[in-house]
Amino acid sequence: MTATSRIAEVSRNTAETKITVRVNLDGTGQARLSTGIGFFDHMLDQIARHGLIDLDIDCQGDLHIDGHHTVEDVGITLGQAVARAVGDKKGLRRYGHAYVPLDEALSRVVIDFSGRPGLEFHVPFTSGMIGTFDSQLAYEFFQGFANHAFVTLHIDNLRGVNAHHQCETVFKAFARALRAALELDPRSAGVIPSTKGSL
Repeated sequence: MTATSRIAEVSRNTAETKITVRVNLDGTGQARLSTGIGFFDHMLDQIARHGLIDLDIDCQGDLHIDGHHTVEDVGITLGQAVARAVGDKKGLRRYGHAYVPLDEALSRVVIDFSGRPGLEFHVPFTSGMIGTFDSQLAYEFFQGFANHAFVTLHIDNLRGVNAHHQCETVFKAFARALRAALELDPRSAGVIPSTKGSL
């Protein structure tokens, strides 16, 4: 696998959302984002910037109902795009973790490209809404991502008073953990990082 090959584009069209996601896992953190939810775009920008992933997301969703379908389906589609771009996982570091603070808030994210979807999400948001973003939807985003990227994902907000800060530390820590897990390890070039020989 060469760095230039880790690019994928996925489209998802349903009665609720129309989404196109393009990722370059070896990018420079460039992002073009349009979901119709300003705070959500801000969080997706954290993934691009701190994960050093070039990210292009266009979503037209049924926001006249609420943001649920938009946020969940972007998570699903992003997960599919990352899984496709990763390929057979040869040479992948596989594991990543990060702690990120923002003022009083601190979050930890640990990720494993295990091939087994799983999410542990422990984020006691102090507010139900962050701008026009329902804080409950952060869980839906990461659940969609984990299920479709086939990763095990542990997310913990360790402390925080401001919900914006809590959410931003979660997304930044996710980005940093993702970046670490997606790195190609020159010592394991061409090797699948598992004693089973497959992931």
